[in-house]
Amino acid sequence: MNMDRKWIALAALMALLLVTACKKPEPVVTPPPPPITETAPPTDVKPETTPADLVDATEQKPPQSLQEIQAEAEAAGLLGDVFFDFDQSDLRSDARERLDKNARFMQSENGKNLTFTVEGHCDERGTNEYNIALGQNRSATAVDYLISLGISRSRLRTISYGEERPFCTESNEACWQKNRRARFVISGGN
Repeated sequence: MNMDRKWIALAALMALLLVTACKKPEPVVTPPPPPITETAPPTDVKPETTPADLVDATEQKPPQSLQEIQAEAEAAGLLGDVFFDFDQSDLRSDARERLDKNARFMQSENGKNLTFTVEGHCDERGTNEYNIALGQNRSATAVDYLISLGISRSRLRTISYGEERPFCTESNEACWQKNRRARFVISGGN
């Protein structure tokens, strides 16, 4: 009987194994994903900066040509021509006022590193030789006044064109007045 028990125990064990082996596994339930919501990024997080971002925006601006600086200064009234009476190189009161403004520009942040050529011009009356000398006197008078205002002589150059480069080409007093001038031209800079 001992043997029968062993067989019964063995049969019960097999039946138990068979029942558990055939049992279907319970399905695994996964929770649904959370709903998708759009949110703005946090405002306290700063974006990463690169070395290029650290450069001042004004330094990224391409450098201006001397002609562009000249045009902007003239358009803003910071730099302008000085006019003279017929056959004269003495400064009139309006010429002194204009030179005062020119000097302020030359001493300003935008003008302090620039050099200037002061061109002497004349109207068409008189000989070429006389007008070259008169144009030189006009540019020299303007430069002397600027030096008296504190502008360094090393930043100023003079040249005379006499009657060779007229601003106006008509032969009348209104036109001649425009030609009797000392013209300021930005000629160099850092």
